[in-house]
Amino acid sequence: MADALVDLDDVLAAYDPAIGLEVHVELNTATKMFCGCPAVFGGEPNTQVCPTCLGLPGAMPVVNGKAVESAIRIGLALNCDIAEWCRFARKNYFYPDMPKNFQTSQYDEPIAFDGWMDVDLDGETFRVEIERAHMEEDTGKSLHMGGATGRIHGADYSLVDYNRAGIPLIEIVTRPIMGAGERAPEIARAYVSQLRDLIVALGVSEARMDQGNLRADVNLSLAPKGTGTLGTRTETKNVNSFRSVERAVRHEMRRHAAVLDGGGSILQETRHWHEDTGVTTSGREKSDAEDYRYFPEPDLVPVAPSREWVDELRGTLPENPVARRARLQADWGYTDLEMRDVVASGALVVIEETVAAGASAQAARKWWLAELGRRANDAGVELTEVGVTPAQVAAVQALVDARTINDKLARQVFDGLIAGEGTPEEIVAQRGLAVVSDDGALGAAVDAAIAANPDVAAKIRDGKHAAAGALIGAVMKEMRGQADAARVRELVLEKLA
Repeated sequence: MADALVDLDDVLAAYDPAIGLEVHVELNTATKMFCGCPAVFGGEPNTQVCPTCLGLPGAMPVVNGKAVESAIRIGLALNCDIAEWCRFARKNYFYPDMPKNFQTSQYDEPIAFDGWMDVDLDGETFRVEIERAHMEEDTGKSLHMGGATGRIHGADYSLVDYNRAGIPLIEIVTRPIMGAGERAPEIARAYVSQLRDLIVALGVSEARMDQGNLRADVNLSLAPKGTGTLGTRTETKNVNSFRSVERAVRHEMRRHAAVLDGGGSILQETRHWHEDTGVTTSGREKSDAEDYRYFPEPDLVPVAPSREWVDELRGTLPENPVARRARLQADWGYTDLEMRDVVASGALVVIEETVAAGASAQAARKWWLAELGRRANDAGVELTEVGVTPAQVAAVQALVDARTINDKLARQVFDGLIAGEGTPEEIVAQRGLAVVSDDGALGAAVDAAIAANPDVAAKIRDGKHAAAGALIGAVMKEMRGQADAARVRELVLEKLA
């Protein structure tokens, strides 16, 4: 039976939402957090395991130094304090994809704490406070077989793949975000999106939500309007797209309100997000920290990063993605809408590289968002996987600027690039795509077009120069798009005006 829902306007009239986000980031280290097994995606099940990540008796863990370095850089980028001394803890609970029956994590002594991130939302800035960013290991993965949905409900049996068990994770936890009102769902989405941009800029993770490199848990509670308190929260687990983060917050706001309006109380629980239906369903009752029986990990020494090392890592931080976008927008002269389209399509980096290779910002945007964006969408791949490089796009535009080809012919050059036929110049030569600028050939084509369209010619002779477009179109068609349109126009007007 579907949960009752309240109209969002009615929710906001009666309640104040509070959101909290826990984002798990899989690091791109070569090996796992506490052993030497490869930390790669997509291997055959249970082939990237060893006694340590399987939790076999007598196996001893060792901390991955690169993972500690990445954790510190993430913390610094989030304006956090970096602990001078911290340690790992055992988080005890039974779960079938936890081979040790505990997770090695950090509890009361995280490596980074008390930070913040300013989230930009249509020109308005919201400060999201970061409570902590701590190191831990990922779990394995349960595969539910035989059912129609891939979920445990309805499955015939389950298998466990431990390849992911032990992959280094950084969990970034916000403090409750209050006072957002109707913008709470948008802020949740913008925060996760901006955080992903930061992680990618740092180079510490691929941060691909479709591969589980970055996963968001969405906490939501409602309190009676104006009380300034926090209600009982629910946690929607493993939401794997920006759009779904926003939808999950909105759905839970409406569901909580229906329960509260009906005189019920909210159960503190984890919930599952269903992408196909846009609803959440109950998972398990949410445990409090004391239920996990945390205690210090006896097999690992504390982590004590020196202040000199922290300062050295601070110097490696990249330009903040928000500041970088603002700088590039000013340099390129894009409107806010144009820049939003660039960011949303994932074209920022390729456009930047295309401009650096010599193309104008407007030309780079035109090719990547329109022509190449369409091709990527048709092929179901990312822009970077479409088969054309920024340098090649700039080279194609240079041929357009030189009037060697026009935009229509450039599309055929992109066909050749994707097919691996050589450089843009070689493709133009091999396919015979160069624009015809010879006055003899063009003049003959113009004469033929005038003879075939006497009514249009008469309008041009009468001073209606806009009618020249029809004759230009006829010439372009006759010459298979390879005529120099600007020169054709000049010839038409010379002959008739």
